[in-house]
Amino acid sequence: MATRRSTLTFLGAVSAVAITAALTLPAIAANDVLKIGFVGVTSGPAAAWGTSNVRSMQTLAEMWNAAGGVKIGDKTYDLDIVTFDDQKDPKLAIQGMEKMASEGIHYVVGPNVDDGAAAVRPVAEKNNIIYFPYAFPKSLYQAPASNAVLGMIANYQSGPAIYKYLKDSKGVKTVAFVAANESDPLSQRDGGVEAAKALGLDVVASQDTYANDTTDFTPVLTPIVSLKPDLLVLSGVAPANAPLLIRAARELGYTGLISTETAQDAGVLKEGAGELANGFISVGGASTPEIASDTMKAFVAAYTKKFGEYNDESNTKVYALQYIVDTLKADPAAIDNIDEFKKTIDTFSAPNPYLKDPDAKLTYVGATSFGQKRQVAVPMVVNEYQDGAFKTLFVGTVD
Repeated sequence: MATRRSTLTFLGAVSAVAITAALTLPAIAANDVLKIGFVGVTSGPAAAWGTSNVRSMQTLAEMWNAAGGVKIGDKTYDLDIVTFDDQKDPKLAIQGMEKMASEGIHYVVGPNVDDGAAAVRPVAEKNNIIYFPYAFPKSLYQAPASNAVLGMIANYQSGPAIYKYLKDSKGVKTVAFVAANESDPLSQRDGGVEAAKALGLDVVASQDTYANDTTDFTPVLTPIVSLKPDLLVLSGVAPANAPLLIRAARELGYTGLISTETAQDAGVLKEGAGELANGFISVGGASTPEIASDTMKAFVAAYTKKFGEYNDESNTKVYALQYIVDTLKADPAAIDNIDEFKKTIDTFSAPNPYLKDPDAKLTYVGATSFGQKRQVAVPMVVNEYQDGAFKTLFVGTVD
């Protein structure tokens, strides 16, 4: 009995020592959390635009968090992506930006359309939020505005490049425009008309419009197809409407070229138009197999594994979060002070992890278009749809 009692006493002493040690040893500190917001459309005909934003942000954040977080200054952060579906409604976009402000978020990706991006401007400026819209009104990026940073190539930058390419390589001489009767596509149409005329193209139609919830586009396109333009431009077309317009035009006998300056979804085109969409030209993601780095390939693989599919537009959408984090790394004081972020924009430069070229850099551009640097520098990739996938027509840049 004495031996058993001694053993129990010894084990009890060991346990007490272990508990005391556990209580006195410093705990491994968890990373701080950095919230980055998204306000944009993830439902309805334009859902693909915002969905690719959210999925890109979530995939990249998970990759960084799994690798130990991101180091900004003397702190390491795990990223928390806070999302809000504005349903392409400016009033809801305002609510979404107010939600971000209430959570103390200073950096937001989106909105995806002109009305939403304009509507949230007062909220962003009042609450010290830098936001990265995918919207094209120059007033968002020109002084005195300073809180918005364009997250992609604008139609007035890509449109002239596309039209010139088709004029020089395909002999395009006449062009017709059709647009949804909403501010975004109408604005893009007007910019496209101006660019086409500047290149010496004959604009044979520029006033034809349709309601965004149209499902039968035959009455809309019949008078345009009768004009037999060399190029039909679907200005600002939502991904869900593009295949319906393409199918209607082809079934009416149109044999010319069809293009848009908005990014599209190959899966949606395949499902909605099939082979009739072959040859459709659109702005693509900011990467091609020829220029993609191993990091981009790893991102695509992680995205595909997580969501079961990949959207080419995410080649562009991956950049916004990268720019936000790398700019904060360049000036850690910007974590809570967007004035520091704005100051850093002018001189910011960091390696571009998504391009194979070792000299490729992340920088802010837009001086030519906006008079100040309020645009991320991403390659301007123009694609042609063919048999269920996009192939690259050409790659350009903006300054």
